[in-house]
Amino acid sequence: MNPRHTEPESPETTRRVLEVELLALDLTSCTRCTGTLAHIEEAIAAVQRAAEPTGTSIRLRKTLVDSEEAARRHRFVSSPTIRVGGRDVVFETRESLCDSCTDLCGCAEGTSCRVWSYRGREYTEAPVGLVVEALLREIAGSPAAAAAPVVAGDEVPANLRRFFAGRAERGAGSAAGCCSAAEKETCCAPSQKASCCAPDASSCA
Repeated sequence: MNPRHTEPESPETTRRVLEVELLALDLTSCTRCTGTLAHIEEAIAAVQRAAEPTGTSIRLRKTLVDSEEAARRHRFVSSPTIRVGGRDVVFETRESLCDSCTDLCGCAEGTSCRVWSYRGREYTEAPVGLVVEALLREIAGSPAAAAAPVVAGDEVPANLRRFFAGRAERGAGSAAGCCSAAEKETCCAPSQKASCCAPDASSCA
């Protein structure tokens, strides 16, 4: 008796999409975020060809975290964050002062962004090799034990709260045609307030 013949599954029915997500405070001017994005794209390009025989395609999603509410919703504790298959690619959060994000928010205390530790060295942009290894682990079905950090309750790290508050203040000042509160005293001479800051000089006094 001939064994029952089974048709192989169609590649369309077994295809898997592996999602890579970059979460960041800024995706245009922060050198750590834009550099990390470039390295993620390089890593995906390197791994995608090797992943094809496994029926896996890799999709990158970029998420701009622009408020405390968004930080809570995304369980976001440090910028930038990379998640592969929903898991953070690193076990711990290390940070250092980020000049780019400090400039964006104008915070006197400064804003700290993520530092990446990889093979005994620290980097301010996620190394390509670190991302490649995370992708390969996920494709092989043996992801690292690291999970996306969870913000406890409504807690958002003070570092991020300062950034959002400072950026909101700057945005409000821009909308009013004036500098932020921290800049009002030194942005220009009192006689220039009307033309420099706002139509109504009293709004910047």
